[in-house]
Amino acid sequence: MPSEPLRLCAVSRDYGSVKILQNINLEIHTGEFLVIVGPSGCGKTTLLNLLSGFDTPSSGSVERNGIVRTVYQSDGLFPWLTAGENIELGLRDLPEQERKAARRELLALIRMEDFEDHYPYQLSGGMNQRVELARALAGKSDILLLDEPFSSLDYQTRLRMRRELVRLLHERPRTVVFVTHDIEEAAQLADRVVVLTNRPSTIQKEYIVDTPRPRELTHPDVVRVTERILHDLGLEGDSSDAQVLNVQ
Repeated sequence: MPSEPLRLCAVSRDYGSVKILQNINLEIHTGEFLVIVGPSGCGKTTLLNLLSGFDTPSSGSVERNGIVRTVYQSDGLFPWLTAGENIELGLRDLPEQERKAARRELLALIRMEDFEDHYPYQLSGGMNQRVELARALAGKSDILLLDEPFSSLDYQTRLRMRRELVRLLHERPRTVVFVTHDIEEAAQLADRVVVLTNRPSTIQKEYIVDTPRPRELTHPDVVRVTERILHDLGLEGDSSDAQVLNVQ
């Protein structure tokens, strides 16, 4: 039976006397869109860094099967390169002629063919984020890690980028781990939401959302999962006591 793309077994991470993560056990399944939420400072980005290999656990093990690409909160593009050149960085393992063809294909995928020669400062925040996503989807990557990629965008642009991400992943499927502070965003995008506790963080609850994407914010399942996660984080009233919620 093939291994899961990502697996954490009894993972803890300390920085000196500060305990960040404690005994995290988590499997991410092939093609799954998993979203991690939790209180501010609980170690969501630390968990992502462990999954990417940029950091190592203090104890426990991380299993990684596949090529990983990561998209960060902002400023991930090189300002001295054009949109096309930034995308081409994700294709550097291909021969030159194949790179050029793949670059044009990715620009078409994000609907930015007319902006190939524009520099990041000439593009909107949403357009820059689309270029970052295209670069991350380039090449032979299997796993996409996203660290609050839309947090610096205004609300309307964030909504558009969620739909754009769903569309891009339909065109180029990946296993996705997505970190966000936005509970509504988690409920709208995820196949499964993992809720972390305060530091030292453990997994408090998981919510499985079976509703097909794209999902409207007003969909009853999105509203229900949002309310329950808010309750878990101490931000709203009563909720289910179940450890795992399957929303059909």
